[in-house]
Amino acid sequence: MAESWSSSVDAHLDWTPGSGRAGLAAAVRAAIRDGRWQPGAVVPSTRALAHDLDVARGTVTRVYADLAAEGYLRTAQGAPTRVATAGASPLPAPVPATEPAYRWTFRPGRPDPSLFPRDLWLAATRRVLSHAPNQVFDYGEVRGSNVLRATLSAYLGRARGVLADPARIIVCSGFNHAIGVLGRALREVGITETAFEDPSIGRFRTVASAAGQRVVGVPVDASGLVVSELDSPAVVVTPAHQFPLGVTMAPARRTALAGSGAVVIEDDYDGEFRYDRQQVGALQALAPERVIYAGTASKSLAPSLRLAWLVLPRSLVDPVLAALTAVGAQPPLLPQLVLADLISSGAYDRHVRRCRLEYRDRRDRLVAALPSHLTPEGISAGLHLVLRLPSSVEAGLPAAARRHSIALERLSPMWMRAVEEPGGIVVGYGAAAKNAFTGALRAFLSMLGELT
Repeated sequence: MAESWSSSVDAHLDWTPGSGRAGLAAAVRAAIRDGRWQPGAVVPSTRALAHDLDVARGTVTRVYADLAAEGYLRTAQGAPTRVATAGASPLPAPVPATEPAYRWTFRPGRPDPSLFPRDLWLAATRRVLSHAPNQVFDYGEVRGSNVLRATLSAYLGRARGVLADPARIIVCSGFNHAIGVLGRALREVGITETAFEDPSIGRFRTVASAAGQRVVGVPVDASGLVVSELDSPAVVVTPAHQFPLGVTMAPARRTALAGSGAVVIEDDYDGEFRYDRQQVGALQALAPERVIYAGTASKSLAPSLRLAWLVLPRSLVDPVLAALTAVGAQPPLLPQLVLADLISSGAYDRHVRRCRLEYRDRRDRLVAALPSHLTPEGISAGLHLVLRLPSSVEAGLPAAARRHSIALERLSPMWMRAVEEPGGIVVGYGAAAKNAFTGALRAFLSMLGELT
């Protein structure tokens, strides 16, 4: 009985050796009809397919010519042979999105992707590749690039007042990854309850819970986290610009939190973007052996880079490394080296300053255009502000946003407990592309007029 071949090196074909030209042509037709060879795709060269299937090249050449005449393949002088659309099965219909596509976006916590410094990133990549050793393309260090950690040590001390040496810095694949790793590491040292600010981002609470932490809430007021109500051995805070309310933790609260005895995870998610007052330094400097500093490139560069970092107390370095090894998913080494080059060359600082000016201008335009009966909160920093609305008005927000094709987020779902607080909108003015912000703002104001 003849053996049935299911593939060659470059192509998957159900073909039986010895079936001749007709058998090979039938196998290629079947591959095209089934969608395994998709419309427009380059097919193996006649030489490569003949070699892989151990047949004469002339046989493959004649099969391709026949199928081109039948409309299955498309040939052109000097160009590779491709699958034509004729005779091919249509691709499966795309799976519907869980939510409709929106024309405008005011989602919080997102930077403008059009501001990503492509030219600077490309130039830094070229510099890195021209000097990098071959080991760059091997598996990297679990704790992250030595070069990036040394660079971050200097940068964080200068820009954010963080006390860190490279041995205490761990590079992670975004803050989600960092929270999961920390949850496991804390569990291994006997901490199984982590408090979060109330309100806060539910996604991070879910990640901590999945990592084995019991999650509880601590209220936030105009001075930040109410430290007197903290009764957990660990807590996640956003002291420079509380998310979502936008308040800055008062000095007395910062001192109290640093001396509380809890392990503090400081999420400095948008520390580079402060507009109306002197820069607020990191809480970590008050108690470097109790505070874990977490930073990220998601707001300053792009979320898709998946680059974040932790500055750890010495006692947690080994537990976090063990958890990181168990969890895996470290970021690739090459982007780490590119980021290090951007920072050390000064290009990163210049880019952040340009973005700061752009986002401040957007904030000013948004605040100036708001109806007089709405008072924005949390406007001194970051990429978002909060508009409080009666709960009855907030309830109509999703439908109004759909009518105006606007993606945004309500305040109410971010609370952990039932509260008497009014509802509202967490308005992310950084997310829209630069050339689309005017149109997005016009649509947003129209929606507000309809609601209020």
